[in-house]
Amino acid sequence: MNLPLLVAGAGIGGLGAALALARQGQAVTVLEQAPAFGEIGAGLQLGPNAVRVLADWGLLPALREAAAFPEALRVRDARSGRSLGQLALGDAAVARHGQAYACLHRADLHALLQRAVAQEACVSWRLGARAESWRPSGPGVSLTLASGDQLAGQALIGCDGLWSRVRQGGFDAAPPRRTGHLAYRGLIPAEALPAAMRDPSVGVWLGPRLHVVHYPVRRGEAFNLVAVVQGEAGGLEASSWSQPAEAGELSAALGPIAGPLADWLAAVPGWTRWVLHDRDPLRGPADMARGAVALLGDAAHPMRPYLAQGAAMALEDAWVLGHLARGATVADWPERFARYAQARWARNARVQRRSRRNGRIFHASGLLRLGRDTAMGVLGERLLDNPWLYAGPGAPPRPASANP
Repeated sequence: MNLPLLVAGAGIGGLGAALALARQGQAVTVLEQAPAFGEIGAGLQLGPNAVRVLADWGLLPALREAAAFPEALRVRDARSGRSLGQLALGDAAVARHGQAYACLHRADLHALLQRAVAQEACVSWRLGARAESWRPSGPGVSLTLASGDQLAGQALIGCDGLWSRVRQGGFDAAPPRRTGHLAYRGLIPAEALPAAMRDPSVGVWLGPRLHVVHYPVRRGEAFNLVAVVQGEAGGLEASSWSQPAEAGELSAALGPIAGPLADWLAAVPGWTRWVLHDRDPLRGPADMARGAVALLGDAAHPMRPYLAQGAAMALEDAWVLGHLARGATVADWPERFARYAQARWARNARVQRRSRRNGRIFHASGLLRLGRDTAMGVLGERLLDNPWLYAGPGAPPRPASANP
């Protein structure tokens, strides 16, 4: 009997990988440490590069049912409320980049991917199954779960996130580092907002050592709001995404802010917070694949949130991996994974570096803040748009060993 491919982690990247591999006729076993799928996380933004991947998988109708498609990105000063610049999205994004710019709840993206994967007969699931360690076994791999169970597979794809056990087993075993930033998030029902605040746009507020972003999700029925501040994490649990927080904590961290921004914060019914972590940008293809084991998404290249590309890069990874999977057998995976890593590492590293740079610019003070505001006023959309990014990963690579 042919062994399956083992996908550790059933988040956005893991489901994308399972779908892309299954569409190429590969048998896949998805392993998820949670005992059940639930509504975890908050909103996310998908640039045209990510929407293009979903469209290629035939998921654009499902995305349209779940997402909001903002008309613009509007940047303001968090202290004064002054407009700093804006970028037209909506139809303008489609005209520039070939696909729309979408905003949706992470759980809704997860659900539409899960439904698509469930239609693939060659995918099996194991919930409550946390990858613990792995070792090479013949041409394939042997994976040990936290329960002690052992699974054999043709190859292993680590999609198990920032705290990846797959990564620790044969790549960089060092834990992620704290960035010195805390993120607070809340979800506001649209009906709780005055009509004037239900702007179908991405709003970004920039201030010294802080920024706030809000945007519509769930077809405009709710608004996601995230505030990122610089500060110590205190006693916060490092790996938790949903620790309760008090509004007063955030207000103290933000300091004086413009009245319209204060109105947004006051509308949030409840806050959670988490500690931002990251790793150094990728240095080469060996950081993403070694032998019959590959890393994907945050397990390989965690992104700071200042370019809104974490989910997008995981989806791009999965799309490229799927194109390289056609016709592969157990002996082919080291070569296929090597080509996957070669195709992906430099772009992922560039996004990691640009995200870090954006964080410094977003949170700037003094002369850097003045230069940022001046440049935004002069360059406008040319500064806010990212054609190199939204163009996507390019033509899919072909494996040397692919059957015609």
